[in-house]
Amino acid sequence: MEIDANLKAKLLVFQRNEINGYHSYKKLANTIKDPENSKVIHRIAGEEMKHYKMWKKYTGQDVKPNKFLVNFYHLLSRLFGFTFGIKLMERGEDATIDAYEPLKDEIPEMVEFLNEEKEHETLLINMMDEESLRYAGSMVLGLNDALVELTGALAGLTLAFQNTRLIALSGLITGIAAALSMAASEYLSVHAEETDKKPLKAAIYTGIAYVITVAILILPYLVFKNFYLCLGVTLLAAVLIIAVFNYYISVAKDEPFKKRFLGMAGLSLGVAALSFVIGYFIRTVMGIEI
Repeated sequence: MEIDANLKAKLLVFQRNEINGYHSYKKLANTIKDPENSKVIHRIAGEEMKHYKMWKKYTGQDVKPNKFLVNFYHLLSRLFGFTFGIKLMERGEDATIDAYEPLKDEIPEMVEFLNEEKEHETLLINMMDEESLRYAGSMVLGLNDALVELTGALAGLTLAFQNTRLIALSGLITGIAAALSMAASEYLSVHAEETDKKPLKAAIYTGIAYVITVAILILPYLVFKNFYLCLGVTLLAAVLIIAVFNYYISVAKDEPFKKRFLGMAGLSLGVAALSFVIGYFIRTVMGIEI
């Protein structure tokens, strides 16, 4: 079958996507502990290679994988868990199906490929059952509460104390106490619900998310001397934490990123601004200094 330059360019894109998919699935399969899930991913990888070889017959060219993209997907899967990696792959399958659909009348093998890609998507969806995803709500609770409370507290303390060490010490005490309180509240909340989540694990996820957030937000006050610079870096860190976590949730749970991100960022920064004003009022208007 002869193909024109325009169709060949499209097939080369498909070919590159398939070889990237092959290497991405293969690396992911080697990290999955469950033998059945690993077998499924290896099978999908094999079919991606089959698709690559078929496109090669049409294009007459070899295409190298994008090593950066493959390693990036692998790194994200290692950092954020198996479910996150699977959801990223599922998004890729969606895009492949959309791209293949218009050409099913021109390429004889396209119908077979479409069916296999749709089967891949179904297999991937059925595999998603990871503990971290089940406890995502607990992590959201810990992160959200820490971001709102501590950014607000640090903003107020920054203007009230104007001493980085004192601000860091006060923030750390406040953060640890709040983390223990939130973990206890989550334990009681889950214990009272009819759910498959375990109260102790939910409390641990909440507490750990809170403590990690506290550590990141306080770190600038232990590194820099200028308290205004510390506050700026802390607020930037808060926005980055919100962005990273909401990207994780948007991929893993198919929820909109922009709405969640803007909501959490707006709330955290709004509370910080209000607390900064309160700190200014305490220090300047009331004349209370430490």
